[in-house]
Amino acid sequence: MNTPDFQTPGPSPASGPQPGGWYGAAVPPVPQPPRKSSPAKAWLTHGAAAFVALFLGVGIGASGGSDTEKTEAKANPGPTVTVTGAAKARPAPTVTRTVTAKPKPPKKTKAPGPATSFSGDGEYLVGEDIAAGTYKTAGADGSIGCYWERAKDASGEFDSIIANNNLTGPGRVTLNKGEYFKTNRCAEWKRTG
Repeated sequence: MNTPDFQTPGPSPASGPQPGGWYGAAVPPVPQPPRKSSPAKAWLTHGAAAFVALFLGVGIGASGGSDTEKTEAKANPGPTVTVTGAAKARPAPTVTRTVTAKPKPPKKTKAPGPATSFSGDGEYLVGEDIAAGTYKTAGADGSIGCYWERAKDASGEFDSIIANNNLTGPGRVTLNKGEYFKTNRCAEWKRTG
């Protein structure tokens, strides 16, 4: 029987295969093909390394560094990296508050009192339509003349007339509360006192 040169003495063929070879013979290892890593595994490995480096860089930058580093950073600005993370915020509770506004009471406005100036044509009750007092007019509102009359009532009877006058120029009259004042073709009457 021919035995190859690489055989070494070992157990007999009857004992079966042994870990070192077949029947004591040294068998060269079978070469394995090189392992190919998957692209996903490569991205995962390199991405994790980049993330760790970024995390360490941010940590170092946040620690402040020396004044020299800060000055150099200002002199040689580099790219700025901002890392943001999506934080889940809980929605704030909705609070509804009903406020009933109280209406402001209306301002007490002084009721307009009797007028202190009035037209030169009309009939007025003193104390209700016009205020009591002394009034003056510029006179006739035209070329005919200005007529005025103080009366006890609005009957228009001759007996109700207290005083009257026809003016060709300016005039004055004092009116008392409760009297009626009738005026025709006169300029505006204005209270003087």
